[in-house]
Amino acid sequence: METSSKLKVVVEYEKCCGAGQCVMVAPKVFDQREDGIVIVLDAEPPKEEHAAVREAVAVCPGAALRVDEGE
Repeated sequence: METSSKLKVVVEYEKCCGAGQCVMVAPKVFDQREDGIVIVLDAEPPKEEHAAVREAVAVCPGAALRVDEGE
């Protein structure tokens, strides 16, 4: 069964602690500013990045990331 092809990255910047886990897991989607706060490089990444984005959400220590999936 195919999952939704549309995924949008949502960040709650005030929760970001700058650990960089998201960058390590999904470097094509996330980067960091000089102070460590997350930068989203692609808010609607291609399907081949979806698994990495979901993993980044799961490992974020500040719970600053989530995904919205829709049709």
